Order: sequence, then C-alpha cells, then structure tokens
Amino acid sequence: MKIKPIQIALFLLFLLLVLFGLMWLSPKDGIQKKQTTEDGFSYEGMEVKYPSYHTFLGLTKDSSATRQDILEVTQTVVPVLKNTDSLKRLDFSNIDTTRIVRIRYPDSVPDFEAQLQAKLSSNNCRIFHYGDSQIEGDRITGYLRNRLQGMYGGNGPGFIPVLPVYNQISAKVIPSEHWKRYAIFDPTQSKFKHKKYGAYMSVSRFTAVPNVPIDSIQTDSLLDVKAVITIGKSKKTYTKFRTFSTIGVHYGNSHFPIKIAVYNNGKLLQEDQLKADGKYHKYTIKTKRTPSNLKIVLEGKISADFYGLTLDGSKGVQIDNIAMRGSSGTIFTRSNAANYGRMVQALHPKIIIMQYGGNTMPYLKDSTSVIKYAKYMKSQMNWIRRRTKNTQVLFIGPTDMCLPVNGKMETYPLLPYLNSTLQETCLQNNVAYWSMYDAMGGKGAMKYWVEEELAGSDYTHFTHKGTKIISELFFTALYLDLVEK
Repeated sequence: MKIKPIQIALFLLFLLLVLFGLMWLSPKDGIQKKQTTEDGFSYEGMEVKYPSYHTFLGLTKDSSATRQDILEVTQTVVPVLKNTDSLKRLDFSNIDTTRIVRIRYPDSVPDFEAQLQAKLSSNNCRIFHYGDSQIEGDRITGYLRNRLQGMYGGNGPGFIPVLPVYNQISAKVIPSEHWKRYAIFDPTQSKFKHKKYGAYMSVSRFTAVPNVPIDSIQTDSLLDVKAVITIGKSKKTYTKFRTFSTIGVHYGNSHFPIKIAVYNNGKLLQEDQLKADGKYHKYTIKTKRTPSNLKIVLEGKISADFYGLTLDGSKGVQIDNIAMRGSSGTIFTRSNAANYGRMVQALHPKIIIMQYGGNTMPYLKDSTSVIKYAKYMKSQMNWIRRRTKNTQVLFIGPTDMCLPVNGKMETYPLLPYLNSTLQETCLQNNVAYWSMYDAMGGKGAMKYWVEEELAGSDYTHFTHKGTKIISELFFTALYLDLVEK
C-alpha cells in the first residue's frame, strides 16, 4: 500500500498533538528530588520526566538575574584589574560603588572596621584564610594578599604545605619522594587518634605513621631516612611573593632524633637537631635575601608531623591560604585543641577569614538542615576564637551554584536561604559577613558566569579570569570600608 504525503503529515500532526496533550496531563513539579522538583510522572518509585505546559510555554515567572545584570556586575571592577602590582596607581573613583555588594558588620561591634584597619596597619598582621576548593592553589587568597601587601606592606606567600597536592604558583616547593600528606578533612584517610593536625589542618611525613605505641618502637633495626624539601621563588606569581627572608618549618609529634641541615646553592647555612618532646615547635631559617635554591635536608628513622612551611617577609601583612578540598568547614572542633592553640599562639593571626558553604549545598534537604549547618559553623567559629584571642573573624558565604531542572540550569532552591541564614548567624555572633552569592548577581547568576567563561562547567568553581573578578569585588568592598575609617 502506497502511503501518501498527506497521510504522513496527518500522522505527524496527530503525534505532535498527543505529545502536546501530554503536557496538560504532566504534573508540574511532579517528581520530587532532594532540593528540587521537576515536571513529570511519578508512580511507586518509577519516574518519567515530561515538561508541563507551564514550563514549555514559559508561563512560570523567573526572578533570576539577567545577562545584563551580570555583565554590569562583572564589568564594575574592570578598571582596577589592569594593575595588580601596586595599589597606589589604582583609581577607585572610576568604579560605580553602588553596584558593589558591601561587607555586613555586626551591630554589636560598631568599630569592627576600625579594628580591622588597626590590625592591618600594625607592624605585623597575619591572616588565616580557611576555605574549600574555591581557594585552592592560592586562588582568591593570593589576589587579596597582593592587594593588602600593596597597601600595608609585606612580602612572601605565607603558608605552603610540605607536600602540595594541588597546583600553586606562589612559590616553588618541591619535596622528595618520601613525603606523604595526611589531612583531617580528607574523607579517604583514617584520622590520627591524637587529632594533632595543627593550625593548617594537615601534616606531611617522610616515614609512615607508626601502627604501634611510641614507647614500644625499637629503632635499632630501622634505617635512617633522608628527606629533602627544595624551596625557590616562583617567576609566575606576583612580584611581592617572590621576596621572603624568614622560612618557618612547623612541626610536632616528634619523639625520635631528627637532624636538619639547610643549604642555599649548595652552601651550608645552618644545621641542628629538631626537638623531640612531642610538642609543637617552629624551626626558623633567616636569610639576608630571598634564597634562590634553598634545600632543607631532614634525616631520621621516624618522621615528625610537619604542619607546613611559612615563607614570610620581615613585617607587614601575610595571608595564609589554607584550602581544604571537599570540606564544609565543620572539622575544626574534631582536632586537638591544645595542639591548635599552641600553634596559633606562635603564628599569632590577627584576622581569620572563613569561606565555606558550597560543599554542604548538595546535601541539604530542607530548611531545618540549613539551620543545623549554620549552628555547626557557629560552633566552629567560636572554637577558633577561644584559641585566637582578640582575633576578628570575617565569613565569606558560598557562590551561586546551579543544577539542572527541567533541562535548564537553575540555582539550588535552598541556596538563598543558606546564604541569609549564615549571614544572620555570623552577625549575631560578632562575625562580619560578605555574600559572594549576592556579589555575583544573586539567583541564576552562575549560568551567566559560565557563559562568559568566568566559571567552569561544574557551575561551581571560577575560572582564572572569574577568580580575579570575584576577588576584586571582595577587595573593593573591603577597601571602601578601610579608607572610610
């Protein structure tokens, strides 16, 4: 039988009518997920996604940011991105400051900004920047460090792990093959029973962790292990980071003899024996100028726990980038308080920046879980403040984050509530708060940041270009508060 063209056309029309008719039957938000709902049919565990006529015809009102909104936000700080090595030549009068999302300060501390200014202007001001993978590789931290060192003086990149597990360009630190890293925030690793991870929340060792009590270890049959850390200045980083003259080797849990020898370009600078009393210590190396090829040689049968290196100038501002991939910031109270306290007393940070929230977002189920997380963060901040006396805390909230809903990328439904709840919690507990979510443009902003190649395809992390823009948005907000005091 020959099928006529008119029959084919009628069949296709009938099929389209059936498909369109199903849209009127498809329940809007018929499929319930952890945070979102999608159009479709759900019956006894079986799900079939199918658009409703509301979604297909675009009848649902969308309060998300527009592309124009995001372009205006991201272009705001472009005038000050042209010069990153000196703040003195920057002209902030070219910026439309009304578009800058400002830092919120607690009403209970009316002189919060003045205190920040005083700390930054002091002879030495160390800042801890704790955060998740959003700051990994000195992202955001490095940009802020460069700006503040330009304002208040200071040199060097600060904290660098002995064994970096991610790319960073702030300094050249190359460990020998013996080293292994242990982090309290790494879910794939068993945690130390002693919980002593120091202020930087991770340690590196050149021998394995003993699986027997310390006092039962027989060292006579063990061979000496020689481990090396090579340090040099990076040619890829900001100029100020390439200059440092004080190298700190932070260690603890040392119970057996370990020799240390320090060389620069093959010339012996100093040699010593690390203290073996099990407590936290800082071994200091001072040089007249930045070493070009510094080698730290450690030799012993059983390694201490090395909390990391600090590469600093003699005075001014220093910011330590303490990135914790996958962390939601709820790990501090799980560490040894006495060990943490001794280390922060030696490092003496005056300002703490905490940047968390993104990693918990996919696991939140409802408003109750948001409130619970905010309470967790309150306990973490208070735990840190009890051990860092007279320290000011500033919290940076999560970015906008998107997930697919009905074929479109939309902001996590609970994210605005998480942001506002964290802000309220911080302000009620004498902690300043900067909303990165609002600074990006608010609901739906991330999809445009991705389209403009300012964020990656995971709709969570910034690209290099996007990192510079979000960092400058934060710094400009801080700068406006500092210059007004």
